Amino acid sequence: MNDIPSLDAEDIDRYDPEHRAWLRAAIATVQSEGNRTSDTHLLSVPLPSEWGVDLYLKDESTHPTGSLKHRLARSLFLHGLCNGWIRRDGPVVEASSGSTAVSEAYFARLIGVPFVAVMARSTSREKIKLIELYGGRCHFVEDPREVYDVAASLARECGGHYMDQFTYAERATDWRGNNNIAESIFAQMELEPHPEPAWIVATAGTGGTSATLARYVHYTRRATGICVADPENSAYFPGWRDHDPAATTAVGSRMEGIGRQRVEASFLPQSIDRMMRVPDAAAIAAIHVLDELIGRKAGASTGTGLWAAFRIVAEMRAAGRTGSVVSLICDPGERYLDKYYSEAWLAENGLDVAPHRARLEEFLGLRG
Repeated sequence: MNDIPSLDAEDIDRYDPEHRAWLRAAIATVQSEGNRTSDTHLLSVPLPSEWGVDLYLKDESTHPTGSLKHRLARSLFLHGLCNGWIRRDGPVVEASSGSTAVSEAYFARLIGVPFVAVMARSTSREKIKLIELYGGRCHFVEDPREVYDVAASLARECGGHYMDQFTYAERATDWRGNNNIAESIFAQMELEPHPEPAWIVATAGTGGTSATLARYVHYTRRATGICVADPENSAYFPGWRDHDPAATTAVGSRMEGIGRQRVEASFLPQSIDRMMRVPDAAAIAAIHVLDELIGRKAGASTGTGLWAAFRIVAEMRAAGRTGSVVSLICDPGERYLDKYYSEAWLAENGLDVAPHRARLEEFLGLRG
């Protein structure tokens, strides 16, 4: 019997059976969670029937962690696990304005790894409580622009993984399908009077949601337009308007979860069709009116998109066009009772909601 020849080769074998067993279990746990909780309701907003225009809100606040960011966190964890970045012996660190950190803390606890959120000290107390509820630790910075460098530094120091949602949000999600938010919207619209929306309106925190929506629409060869509504003090709108990926702003957004002081890598400007800059007071007026319409409180990111959606509805009505418009409920308003629903906070920030609310109520026929 001939011996197998020994061949000279440089050989480093790092296969770790214990880690691979943990990795398989961790991925299965995250996938199982998605199988149970990935879909959310599509709510109809009452408009006068004679308009011939229907408005819907994809209610992402019903996810287990209460926001649109639950989808992103799930995708980021699967992305990090499959890339070999998340290990059983190291923490996950994230730079976040709040909701992503809440959802990532949930998934970190699910697979048994520590989690640290780096965020501005101005983040709402309700979000901080939720992060800590899920076993996460909060590391605060005074200047929101410092979150990126501080998070990366903390991850290096503790041998963990910096998740970096602002870079990886657009590529972590399977935008061709796999029940992403766009596929879910179109499936839920199938039996509606106008099943292919004229417009879908999103807002941009990382830019990942608008990228997923736009890519899916293009991939499935639909005519639906993608509009991104942007708050005051955000770099996305001027960056998109001026074709300037280096655009920055000196002041951070007051709308938690959306608007950035720089154009993040996950924002894909050429994929979207339209942008609107929405005044912060108008966004807050929109969520107050939404509560009046359907009895649901939502965060100001929802209001920013909703104001833009109402404007598109008004344009369609003025042009005599029928069809449908879809926007998002990003997270619940109960997280912001001390901000966007507080008269004291509004006054402190110089926001006069009343004129915008009056315009909306008149437009919707809510005023006698």
